[in-house]
Amino acid sequence: MSDAIDELRRLAAAAGSAPATMDAYLAKVRERAYTVTDGDVESLRQDGISEDEIFERTVGAALAEGLRRLDRAEDVIR
Repeated sequence: MSDAIDELRRLAAAAGSAPATMDAYLAKVRERAYTVTDGDVESLRQDGISEDEIFERTVGAALAEGLRRLDRAEDVIR
């Protein structure tokens, strides 16, 4: 399983920086994803961000946050 997690870490690291206009949205994805609405996505689209980029950045932020939480859980267990 560590090979799969290592691959996820590599993918998350390769994502690079998102446009600054996505900062608040991506913070919302990381901290309280259950509150993301269609309006949040539409606002990004109106700022000129493509649906593909929104999707990729959303998945990347969620993945990175999930890995961060996994690392913290492993620290507590050890």
